[in-house]
Amino acid sequence: MPRLAHRSQDFLTFHAVEVFKEAQALQAAGRDIVSLGIGEPDFTAPPQVVEALDRAARAGLSGYSAPAGLWSLREAIARFYATKFGAEIDPARVIVTSGASGALSLACSVLVDAGAEVLMPDPSYPANSNFILAAGGRPRLIPSTAEKRFQLSADDVRQHWTAQTRGVLIASPSNPTGTSVTHEEMATLLDAVRERQGFAIVDEIYLGLSYEQDPRSALTLDDNVIVINSFSKYFHMTGWRLGWMIAPAHLAGEIEKIAASLQICAPTPGQYAALACFEPDTLKIYEHRREAFKQRRDYLLPEFERLGLHVPVKPDGAFYIYADISAQGVDSMTFAHRLLHEAGVAAVPGLDFGPAHGDRTMRFSYATGLDRLEEAVRRIAQVV
Repeated sequence: MPRLAHRSQDFLTFHAVEVFKEAQALQAAGRDIVSLGIGEPDFTAPPQVVEALDRAARAGLSGYSAPAGLWSLREAIARFYATKFGAEIDPARVIVTSGASGALSLACSVLVDAGAEVLMPDPSYPANSNFILAAGGRPRLIPSTAEKRFQLSADDVRQHWTAQTRGVLIASPSNPTGTSVTHEEMATLLDAVRERQGFAIVDEIYLGLSYEQDPRSALTLDDNVIVINSFSKYFHMTGWRLGWMIAPAHLAGEIEKIAASLQICAPTPGQYAALACFEPDTLKIYEHRREAFKQRRDYLLPEFERLGLHVPVKPDGAFYIYADISAQGVDSMTFAHRLLHEAGVAAVPGLDFGPAHGDRTMRFSYATGLDRLEEAVRRIAQVV
């Protein structure tokens, strides 16, 4: 047998996927499972987007696009960032990718040298660590706290930056916590990174799903930030595998050069369809759905406290609740299995997101209908 590369042994297992597969097996055996596990919206692409895909396919618009994507889509994304997130950007800085995963892969390929450290908060989405590892770098998780909204802070950067550190990777709002970095703290954090001549990759995949105030992109603070976003979450197109990156002007050409080899281009028919996402009538649908997510969050938060699943920080975005299960007297993996097998509720153990709080936390996704959330609460109550 050929010997595996050493990095393959360092890749993190995503327990959410394992729970998902186990839940699927139970469903196949006839069990009714309420899924609060996988972060996939129950909404799908609106009719306008599906119709645009059909038109593109029938017109034969299925050849390669430019490696950075259709110019018209790059312009539409730039306009969206200006009107929705307050960031005026040149469309030439937008690179359309095969999902946010493709964007993160490209960003790490350009920025992360072999052996370079990248600071991330603990808890963090585990796949982000794997992108750094794939580029030969070393993710370094910095334990965060509820007082810091489970985010990386400027003080963390100052305290933990070493000669090997090259940058930071943060998400706002975050998976798994649903918490955002405040605009003021983001400014301070980016200043600390800039002082050390480092890079900042900011995952804004859930920025459109913000509930407490008008969201602002990190690009309003620093043009040199590398922003990652996607059509999967706010636009509900998970399996379409479309995302984008907004890169500093001086990096855009280098990233496009690498994109031409690593991804050739994002799916072209999907790019034509995605143009319909930015039409006024379609955006109204997305905003209506965002309000539905907020309603679900506001239903679950008091119910979780009643059940003894304490939520240390109120999530202000995404569709996750990061709950402390200490009162249950078992670790998160045991509790996840109890919920799945005894209650028929799938949720993700906190071990997925880092060791600092992993044993005593769970991530619950509310990307499912309110009626199913009510059923989940009823079932969880029987277990706890």
